[in-house]
Amino acid sequence: MEKIVSTDWLGRQLTIKTGKLALQADAAVLVQYGETVVMATVVQNKSLREGVDFFPLMVEFQEKLYAAGIIKGSRWIKREGRPTDDSVLTGRMIDRTIRPLFNQDDRRDIQVIITALSVDQENDHDIPSLIAASAALAISGADWRGPIGGVRVGMIENEFVFNPTYLEQAKSSLDLIVAGTKSKTIMIEAAGNEISEEIMLKAIIAGQEQMQPAIDLIEKLKKEVPAKE
Repeated sequence: MEKIVSTDWLGRQLTIKTGKLALQADAAVLVQYGETVVMATVVQNKSLREGVDFFPLMVEFQEKLYAAGIIKGSRWIKREGRPTDDSVLTGRMIDRTIRPLFNQDDRRDIQVIITALSVDQENDHDIPSLIAASAALAISGADWRGPIGGVRVGMIENEFVFNPTYLEQAKSSLDLIVAGTKSKTIMIEAAGNEISEEIMLKAIIAGQEQMQPAIDLIEKLKKEVPAKE
């Protein structure tokens, strides 16, 4: 049965759907923010993987050309090429955020695959992708201490801007992504133009506060979806 939860978040509608696509996965969600849409799926092996001394988690972000309405220019080759640097970095950002919340002694393979289905040329896909991965894990039954949320913080004319559009990012002197649980910041990724430590700390604290509605929405979805074993 399809479940849909939605909230107004930082001036745009954030919607999470599950129960319609990829039903053979342990969990699958669609997240829409503005007109940007991503899908996240989670699949975990039921048996232990022998001969490994690490937690076998794989996180991959896939950016399809059709998401932006692009057809590859080659006359002969129309298939997707190798992952872009942006795709790899988005996957790593999500990995760094979700990995610490797993049981590191678990030896069952788990895959988290996030796919960009539609990009509206206004809202960046990385924050919706992070939220999608969190929502899928939250309802998957995996041994994971989430959910988590995330937000991008920019600064224009000494004022913080949350989840800035592409145009706002071009004007911003700060590009900060803050991700974490309700009470703890887990991952920070930042670049800035002569940003003081005081301003950076304020931006991190503000980001932690602004991500809370996304976490609340995931918790609402988790309550409405039957728990998996």
